[in-house]
Amino acid sequence: MTVTTGTRVVISGGDVFDGTGAPPGPADVAIDGGRIVEVGSGLDGDELVDARGLTILPGLIDCHVHVMFDGIDLMAHLQQPFSYAFYTAIRSLARTLDCGITTVRDAGGADLGVKQAVANGLIEGPRMRTAISILGQTGGHTDGWQPSGVDASLFVPHPGRPSPIVDGPDEMRRKVRELVRAGADVIKICTSGGVISPRDDPRHAHFGPDELATCVAEATTAGIAVMAHAQGADGIKNAVRAGVRSVEHGIFLDDEGIEMMLDAGTYLVPTLAAPRAVIAAAAAGAALPDVVVDKAREVAEAHMESFGRAVAAGVPVAMGTDSGVGRHGDNLTELALMHEAGMKPEAVLAASTSSAASLLGIADEVGTVAAGKRADLVLVSGDPFDFGSLKTNIRAVYQDGRPVR
Repeated sequence: MTVTTGTRVVISGGDVFDGTGAPPGPADVAIDGGRIVEVGSGLDGDELVDARGLTILPGLIDCHVHVMFDGIDLMAHLQQPFSYAFYTAIRSLARTLDCGITTVRDAGGADLGVKQAVANGLIEGPRMRTAISILGQTGGHTDGWQPSGVDASLFVPHPGRPSPIVDGPDEMRRKVRELVRAGADVIKICTSGGVISPRDDPRHAHFGPDELATCVAEATTAGIAVMAHAQGADGIKNAVRAGVRSVEHGIFLDDEGIEMMLDAGTYLVPTLAAPRAVIAAAAAGAALPDVVVDKAREVAEAHMESFGRAVAAGVPVAMGTDSGVGRHGDNLTELALMHEAGMKPEAVLAASTSSAASLLGIADEVGTVAAGKRADLVLVSGDPFDFGSLKTNIRAVYQDGRPVR
């Protein structure tokens, strides 16, 4: 890669996948002041980056990560000092950036301090949107109570991370307000049980209509959206009826739920890699309850099947991995799974760029290679649709016009 020095940077000679889903085509990209200022042919600049043989992608966006832990192992988690998770986040964020992911939505765990540390340049990583705490009912997905009396919650409450357990509309109203006060960019609520929570069933719906309505109303008043951990069909439909912005996981999504999501414009964030990560962790010796591993095995096939039907029906999809359940740095395996389940390669990359940006409400800033957008770019060799090799083919990552990899 040939570089000369200057102020206006032109990445020249490559192909551009602009993020809209259109096929890649030859173009140069001019950057100035951290922004893309021009996309076209034969552009001049003070600094030239030779991208011949490379494809220029928008910075990728992962809409569902948990940077405060890195892999599921209950015993290791229980023995980890409280503050250790913050140092884990530093490594996790760096590994995510290695994947060409320049923006993430942390779906629970990271507080305002982690987000500000990245924004202020204290640590390197993708820019962040955060949910902070994951709201669940007593006995639900975020309730760490165990028969022994031990609380095995993944995220211990602290001054910047409110307790996640909520019961009733009044508690819901107060909790959403606490999260807004704490700096949440989105509210995450569990409308079903889950896989890694041993005391519930992912098929069962959680929270009543009054609690869900209160959650969405309070978030809307604060100008932010609601994302719903929703795996069972009833929990998915309850979430859509309440007006959530995105359904996370959607494992047992049925035809009625698909139609409801289409009518409401609700996004699906599939996280197809998550159950496979649980199965792989157990095979590698992670200390996990048998019921958790059994649930992961039960849902993996249904997950792929329901996602394929949602894609065929035209449900809007935004890429999300649930990294944290799996290892950070393995995020791009999600793209291969989306393709395997029936999504066209161009659509997979669009779901990982422009569609993800639209879900997060930041499409005016990132998600496409276009004049005026932040210069978040990924330069890759080989076939950009060879998702199995995409990470190893990354040659450079730019964030706000600055090469960070």
